[in-house]
Amino acid sequence: MTEKTMRKSRWQTTIFLAIIIILTYLSSAITEFNIIEGIATLPKAFSWIFANLMITPETFDRLPMILETLTETILMSIAATTTAAVISLFLGLFGSNTTKVNGVLSAFARFIASVSRNIPVVAWALVLLISFGQNSVTGFLALFVGTVGFLTRAFIESIDEASKSSVEALTATGATYFQIVYKAVIPQCLPQIISWILFMIETNIRNATLIGILTGTGIGYTFDLYYKTLNYNAVALVTLCIVITVIMIELFSNYIRRVIL
Repeated sequence: MTEKTMRKSRWQTTIFLAIIIILTYLSSAITEFNIIEGIATLPKAFSWIFANLMITPETFDRLPMILETLTETILMSIAATTTAAVISLFLGLFGSNTTKVNGVLSAFARFIASVSRNIPVVAWALVLLISFGQNSVTGFLALFVGTVGFLTRAFIESIDEASKSSVEALTATGATYFQIVYKAVIPQCLPQIISWILFMIETNIRNATLIGILTGTGIGYTFDLYYKTLNYNAVALVTLCIVITVIMIELFSNYIRRVIL
């Protein structure tokens, strides 16, 4: 790297940092957020947490019910993710430049992915809440729609990154579209597809907690119920169960990724 290139790189870094600092200052000024006051309140906040969010022996009597609703949340997240993955796989095949059938289907698949992905899951939950009410179907559909958008985009990119030589070879032999997909595309993309599905299961379990507060189902509803009744000991137990579950699922997913990738 020449001295001129290094000097240019340093100037770019300096300008970038200056822009970040200016944007941070403007954001704080517009929102009237005082960083110093925020940091000063941290000791008091942690003091309240340690004083109130303590799990007592009596709280463990509620553990079976908490685990039941947590299991409901996990199963709903898995069902929403796997169902969305099937739809997303077809949309990904139609949207990819490697396997697209025609331009219309490709544009349609990318449009669905863009709309579903760019609207937050919480927003989908609020919209669906009006039509379906507070029940598990609303939570399932909210997770499903959000997952379709994300996985479709991820699958399109994974398929586009696959080697085109095998596709061209099968095309030259007169193979059908589905034979090309089954023999050339899916085997190459399968590890990445599984990895994305596992990632979305983890993400949806986290999202389902918030969705449950809105839809009145699962562990989110249990958390909201204890919080509104000021039962902070039970809130602490619910939070601990969620954290342990997410960590265990993440460890399991990482193990599977190491095996398949």
